[in-house]
Amino acid sequence: MAINPEQTITDVTDLYGDPSRFLISDLCSIIEDYMNEDQVREVYNAYLFGAQAHDGQYRKTGEPYIYHPISVARILAEMHMDSKSISAAILHDVIEDTEISKETILEKFGEDVAELVDGVSKLTEFKFKNKKEQQAINIQKVLMAMARDIRVIMIKLADRLHNMRTLGVMRPDKRRRIARETLDIYVPIARRLGINTLRIELEDLGFKAMYPMRYRILDQTVSHSGGHRKEIIKKINTALTTRLDEIGIEASVKARKKHPYSLYKKMRSKNLAYKNIFDVYGMRVIVDSVDDCYRVLGVVHNLFKPIPGKFKDYIAIPKENGYQSLHTVLFGPHAIPLEIQIRTVEMDKFAETGIAAHWLYKESSDGETVDVQARTREWLTGLLEMQQNAGDSVEFLENVKVDLFPDELYVYTPDGDIIKLPRDATPVDFAYAVHTDVGNTCVACKLDHRFAPLNSALYSGQTIEIVTSAVSRPNPTWLDFVVTIKARTNIRNYLKNLRQDEAIAQGRRLLSRSLARKDVTIEDLSSAALHPVLEEYGFNTLNQLLEDIGLGNRPANLVLKRLYPEDEEEKVEISSDDKARPLAIQGTEGMVVSYAKCCHPIPGDHIVGMLSKGRGLVIHQDGCKNIVNERSQIDRLVDVKWSEDLAGDYSCMIHMHVNNERGVLARLATIISDEGANIEHVEVEDRDGTSTIIAFLVAVRGRVHLARIMRRARRLKPVMRIWRAH
Repeated sequence: MAINPEQTITDVTDLYGDPSRFLISDLCSIIEDYMNEDQVREVYNAYLFGAQAHDGQYRKTGEPYIYHPISVARILAEMHMDSKSISAAILHDVIEDTEISKETILEKFGEDVAELVDGVSKLTEFKFKNKKEQQAINIQKVLMAMARDIRVIMIKLADRLHNMRTLGVMRPDKRRRIARETLDIYVPIARRLGINTLRIELEDLGFKAMYPMRYRILDQTVSHSGGHRKEIIKKINTALTTRLDEIGIEASVKARKKHPYSLYKKMRSKNLAYKNIFDVYGMRVIVDSVDDCYRVLGVVHNLFKPIPGKFKDYIAIPKENGYQSLHTVLFGPHAIPLEIQIRTVEMDKFAETGIAAHWLYKESSDGETVDVQARTREWLTGLLEMQQNAGDSVEFLENVKVDLFPDELYVYTPDGDIIKLPRDATPVDFAYAVHTDVGNTCVACKLDHRFAPLNSALYSGQTIEIVTSAVSRPNPTWLDFVVTIKARTNIRNYLKNLRQDEAIAQGRRLLSRSLARKDVTIEDLSSAALHPVLEEYGFNTLNQLLEDIGLGNRPANLVLKRLYPEDEEEKVEISSDDKARPLAIQGTEGMVVSYAKCCHPIPGDHIVGMLSKGRGLVIHQDGCKNIVNERSQIDRLVDVKWSEDLAGDYSCMIHMHVNNERGVLARLATIISDEGANIEHVEVEDRDGTSTIIAFLVAVRGRVHLARIMRRARRLKPVMRIWRAH
């Protein structure tokens, strides 16, 4: 149904009949408790507009489509979100599923509502390679919109919650896919923002959709087996309430129960049967002040013995999402462990609503809302940085998944400042958490005043000192052990830029070598000659073309032919010129020149280069079978030679056929070490019980160095034969 933007709807019954069918009266009754009359009218007008926009559309449940946005709006209204959020929730599918444009919403409801609706809308006008890319790009769009306005993710979470509530009408495979996406992405975001009421329901609905049988059995087991434990909770409740009354602390004491997904995760992670999980039920004590929290802690530790190592003070050191509470685990009656959480009224409100508390309790004067907002802004800033440095949307989404919320540990700087890090973090993660420049230049670390490797796993309470050097730079091997997204992103970004610089330099060498046949340099190329070539390849600058050549994506010979198309007939002459001007390989070219693992070329070997897409120039021995197979692709081959000014060590594989004698491997390793070579890898293959073939991957300086090692090894009596693998 086409909508006239100028039309004003005054009576929704013109569309569907009785408006109460759409629960608008229930929604209005909720928002009237905390909104003024003008704001309620704004929400109602959004409802009228949304109802007309979705006229004739139905959900798979058979209900009119408007049921869904109204339900999403009610979820947000129960969190006391503002009128703009509620209006945007009602209109959140209008751009995506109807002919209404963002401009129309902007005109009728203002910029805030239009931006919120646009932020939640999926990208439908693009064609995606696969479902994974589509998911990644759409989620990236939502997260980037969230970085501008946190209300976007609130609407998206409410939208996902109602979709999960009505997921039963979907095909089983689609139910599982949506549930997996919910558990992998939306649940961690809700946890990161501290919205626990919404997170818990999303977890249970996702669990139910993914594993319906497991959910049903676990839910029934909890329902049927709670009698004995409930009696224990009742006894503790009575004892604790009585004691708190005696010392004059006003407190609300209530029992809480683990929800099914939380139980399931614990059973899976710790390989426990349900009967061996004792914290299915727990208790929560809510008091008026922080002082009372610690007084109650003393009371419960006097009544029941605490379990050592199970006390956590999230009041002094809040969680990343702003959560605050005291947690302690006690030996209850019959030696059954029982967790007790102690918090203030405000902490309890924040624990349930998280970032939504900015709207729900914005009149609070204790500053906790400000703290939650500051933490959230810090995370959102990290998201923006992550997005800028990610290679594509899929990489960005994977980074987000890594960043969303592992367990935490707390370590100290030498000045006593507390740094919060995820579990399994390393000193490199710590260095980047202090400052990006500290991470980029770190060379060593001290853990509790003792030197330790940079890949050491940290634990809470350690004092960490980072040693830096102005000339040091990130090491690619750090990516094997860092866990924080800030460290990973900065290292990748540095290596990406480094690789880009090296690729440009390598491309300049290759193109200069080809241009030399025409007695032309790159600087001699005119804009008139370059522009058509750059336009044909889709580049804006010469550096982009040079980078493409350096990465092996575009042979320099082909670029030369595009620059001088009239000289196509000189192909044979050019080919012979190639051999007259081999490219000098120095061994220090970085990431865009690598050495083939099939033949392990070393200085002194006759070599040839092969351009490999994305990898740059790969150096092979001239007789390598992989090069022989590629001889037909002359444009990919580059004639190269070793430079006279070489540096570094080069890997080489040597095989030794030896008699089985005690200590022969150690003696061979000693010879290699004495000759100044490093053993990178060893493989031992038993032949016939009396002899063995030992393969050493050694780092040598060249053929002369290798020959010296092989000559000494041959002198050993157990060595029957020695040869180099090609």
